[in-house]
Amino acid sequence: MKIISATAILLCSFLVSCSEMQTPPNRTPNVVGTSTNAIGTASVALWPNGAPGALGISSNDIPTLTAYRPEGTNATGAAMVICPGGGYQHLAAHEGKDYALWLNQHGITCFVLKYRLGSSGYRHPAMLNDAARAMRWVRAHAGEFKIDTNRVGIIGSSAGGHLAATLMANWDAGDRNAADPIDQESSRPDVAILCYPVITMGKFAHKGSRDNLLGTNASPEMIEKMSMELQVNSNMPPCFVWTTFEDKTVPMENSLMFVAALRKDHVPFAFHVYEHGGHGMGLKDKPPFAHPHPWAADCLFWLKENKFVN
Repeated sequence: MKIISATAILLCSFLVSCSEMQTPPNRTPNVVGTSTNAIGTASVALWPNGAPGALGISSNDIPTLTAYRPEGTNATGAAMVICPGGGYQHLAAHEGKDYALWLNQHGITCFVLKYRLGSSGYRHPAMLNDAARAMRWVRAHAGEFKIDTNRVGIIGSSAGGHLAATLMANWDAGDRNAADPIDQESSRPDVAILCYPVITMGKFAHKGSRDNLLGTNASPEMIEKMSMELQVNSNMPPCFVWTTFEDKTVPMENSLMFVAALRKDHVPFAFHVYEHGGHGMGLKDKPPFAHPHPWAADCLFWLKENKFVN
């Protein structure tokens, strides 16, 4: 698999780790129904009494997390919140559960986020609120899952990558005076992985994602606010970004503009552009992931440098 030369564009790698979180107390999860994953961990509602701004009480109105734990003694103590893609219209399973099972193989405890969608009537900031709450929830339950609160990352694909990038730019340290203990925790990812991400709402935007996130008549101010290449700041965590030259759905310019902004603000990142491959490929493999796309090995190298895997 060929990689595009970085001489004409800013393609460089900085591999560092960031951490500044406190260890939270254990919490008892609120179980949603009886849905379980392969190792029996139930999905939990992020807000037991209903999400802020919920439009109803159906499954589409209840953001959840589903946990996937590494087997045996393989766990490294690191965790990853996973945001599947789907244009803010649906959630792609191969960018959710498959990522979790793959990362489990390398010792990372994973939490697949079911966030609210534009196709169910939601608009920004509902999706960001769900992602921020997910990060806080994981930290609040660190003891239960044997997680190091200084090693909680986020991975997102396509529109899920936009959501992850939005949280990178808009995290907060939590409110120590909040009545809800979960709200006391930080929403900052310690690392972020963006797979063929939607980044801009401007010229190279994925129109479907933009319309589902912001509606069809978004103001210029909102377009700018939600174009993540324009929201990069020096407080962002280290980031792994990858895309392909052949991606026609979400053009590689999305990633190029983002990493150029990261470079300008001295935010560490690793960036890979692969020549071949269309949009939404995920790992391009199924369990047990014997032959995943090369980005998987590149990402694992980066995660090792950032002390998320051994």
